[in-house]
Amino acid sequence: MEWLFELFNQHSALQAVIILSLIIAIGRVLGKIQVAGVSLGVTFVFFTGIFIGHLGFTIDPQMLTYAESFGLVLFVYSLGLQVGPGFISSFRQGGYTLNLLGLGVIAIGTALAVVLTHCTPIPLSDMIGILCGATTNTPALGAAQQTLKQLGEPTAGAALSCAVTYPLGVVGVILAIIAVKKLFVRPSDMEEHEHETPNHTFIVSFQVHNPAIFGKSIQDVAQLSYPKFVISRLWRNGKVSIPTSEMILEEHDRLLVITTEKDAPALTILFGEQENKDWNKGDIDWNAIDSQLISKHIVVSRPEINGKKLGSLRLRNHYGINISRVLRSGVQLLATPGLILQLGDRLTVVGEAAAIHNVEKVLGNTVQTLKDPNLASIFFGIVLGLIAGSVPIAIPGISSPVRLGLAGGPIIVGILIGAYGPRLHMLTYTTRSANLMLRGIGLSLYLACLGLDAGAHFFETVMRPEGALWIGIGFLITFLPVVLMAWVALRLCGLDFGNTCGMLCGSMANPMALNYANDIIPNDNPSVSYATVYPLGMFARVIIAQLILMLFL
Repeated sequence: MEWLFELFNQHSALQAVIILSLIIAIGRVLGKIQVAGVSLGVTFVFFTGIFIGHLGFTIDPQMLTYAESFGLVLFVYSLGLQVGPGFISSFRQGGYTLNLLGLGVIAIGTALAVVLTHCTPIPLSDMIGILCGATTNTPALGAAQQTLKQLGEPTAGAALSCAVTYPLGVVGVILAIIAVKKLFVRPSDMEEHEHETPNHTFIVSFQVHNPAIFGKSIQDVAQLSYPKFVISRLWRNGKVSIPTSEMILEEHDRLLVITTEKDAPALTILFGEQENKDWNKGDIDWNAIDSQLISKHIVVSRPEINGKKLGSLRLRNHYGINISRVLRSGVQLLATPGLILQLGDRLTVVGEAAAIHNVEKVLGNTVQTLKDPNLASIFFGIVLGLIAGSVPIAIPGISSPVRLGLAGGPIIVGILIGAYGPRLHMLTYTTRSANLMLRGIGLSLYLACLGLDAGAHFFETVMRPEGALWIGIGFLITFLPVVLMAWVALRLCGLDFGNTCGMLCGSMANPMALNYANDIIPNDNPSVSYATVYPLGMFARVIIAQLILMLFL
């Protein structure tokens, strides 16, 4: 049995893979266990690593550093790639308020950490770890550790203080939400306030009764100072057709228009009369509306189409079809000529069967080709992210230049490539399952290494007065900013409780608390707000962790 002992205890590449795989497997299984309706998920990998480290298991330090760094890079880049397409648009129509409130949570917690450094015997390097643990933000810890290494400071204290405060960081947000609900929430706050989604499509039918547009072509009408719209079908004299941009509008024409809900009143003034029929129900049989025209979903799968504007394809003129909507990452977009297409977009095409078949050849509609992740672009993006993270940024008043590091560089490049890659004809499409797999492997690997590294001294630290002080300060940094900004969001900004909870969970990077909020709130507002706030909050914490060390250490 000596070989088995050496397999788990003698440092080697094989031993490192076995130990880390064992930590991840056990942590993932235990993370599914729910206590009072709350499960820790991937976070349990961190605690499993601590326990394995406490038992005395170690791996080669260089292998530990490599695995930890690679896991962090893989996680933050995949995360940036996923949230990139919605990152810029999140600032429109309500996103400003949510992100400002999220930055308020971050600012209060950061200010508390800096002030408490001067009021307690805790050094700043350890306080940064407390801040990262209290806000359950492991990428920020990774950035802080990189900065500490650059400054020649030890990193073990930051990892250990993060490990000690992390558990209450997870639970603290949930406790804060419970306290907010009991202290501040009124019955009206529980009502759903709809998000303003400027790109979300809304289908409505009109009858042309405005004399000002009689005899004008659809193209001329569209060029007027009115909101963007797409006319999917036109009824005239009992016959339905797909209108071209040159078609002349006549009195009593009946139009099926795709626009946004907030723009419907303005289009009512333009066309003359809005019909009462609800076209947005999910059970409408679009193919039963007329006998000759059918509606079909076509997926963009040809790489040549990636990054092209919809209008440049001239599909309506060439094939006599109409594209009414584009589904991208679960969001319906208005199919305007200026919309830049991406691989994986799902287009709703209306026309005759033969014409739609020809359009399928142009767009691809081969879902099988999209199932394979584009690994070349992923690793090329990681290289660019690491280069960006290594660029020294000189800031006045700071002796050493700031670097985005392993966490900041890849997440920024991931966001930029996700948002603007298709415009540069870059093949950035990755299936959701592939992205989740990359993120899961990266985060699990990073947490396993982080826990294993901190586990040797974790329990003895918790039992010391120093450890108790860390836990108390960490809980204060978790609880106080959440409660204060919840009051501001509910009472001063007029947000409902669902959006407030999502904003708080996103700014604290706490998906476990989000799961709790989704359980107690009967709508998806928490998830929408979480997705809106999370990218900027993650980026801000990564940068702030480095700036604090540069300014005050």
